[in-house]
Amino acid sequence: MEDLKKHYEPKNFSDKVALSFTKFLRFLADTFFKKRYGHRAVVLETVAAVPGMVAGMLLHLKSLRKMEDDKGWIKTLLDEAENERMHLMTFIHVAKPTLIERVIIMIAQFIFIITYAIIYLISQRTAHRIVGYFEEEAVISYTEYLHELENGTIPDEPAPEVAINYWNLPLHATLKDVVRVIRDDEAGHRDVNHNFATVIDNRIKSKKYNELKEYNLNKKNISQEKDKEWKKN
Repeated sequence: MEDLKKHYEPKNFSDKVALSFTKFLRFLADTFFKKRYGHRAVVLETVAAVPGMVAGMLLHLKSLRKMEDDKGWIKTLLDEAENERMHLMTFIHVAKPTLIERVIIMIAQFIFIITYAIIYLISQRTAHRIVGYFEEEAVISYTEYLHELENGTIPDEPAPEVAINYWNLPLHATLKDVVRVIRDDEAGHRDVNHNFATVIDNRIKSKKYNELKEYNLNKKNISQEKDKEWKKN
C-alpha cells in the first residue's frame, strides 16, 4: 500500500504546472463521471494511451534527426501506450460505452493528442511529469474502484476474456482481479514517467552547471591575461 500512495512533491515551476494541469483534469473527471468507474476508465484510458505514443513518436523522429541513440526510452513509451490501450479494450467490455460516450472519447483524444504534443515539444520534463501525476490519480481512482467492488457497492463480475489473455489471469478471475493488475500497471507508469522527468531535470541542471563552470573559467583566464598585460605595462 505504501507503493500505491507514492506522491512526487513538486520542486519547481514545471512540476507545479504539471500538478495543476492534472488536478484540473481530475476535477472534470470527478464532476462528469462521479462513481461511474467503468465509464470513467473507458474515457480516461483513451486519453492515457496518448502520451506514450506521442512521446515515443517525437523521440523517434528526434533520434533519426540527431542520429543519436534513445537509450531505450522509445520502446518503454510505446509499451506504455500499448498497455494503456489494453486497459481500454478491457473496460469496453465492462462499461459498454454508449454512442455519446464514444463521441466524447473521439473529441477528448483529438484535443489531447494536439495538447500533449505541444507540451512535449515545449518541455519534455513537464510532459513526463504530467503523466506521472496522471498515473498517481489513476492509482487513486482504481483503489477507490476496488474498494467499491470489495464492499459490494458495485457488483463483481467475471473478468473479460481479453483481460484474462493479456494478463494471464486464472480462468475464474473476476473484475476485482482485473482492477488490481491495472492499478499495478498504472503505478509502474507513474514511477517510469516521474523518473524520466527527473532524468531530464538533472540533465538541464548539469548543462547549466557546466556552462557556468566554463563561463567562470573563461572569465578567470581573461582576468589573468589582463593582469599579465598590466604587469608588462
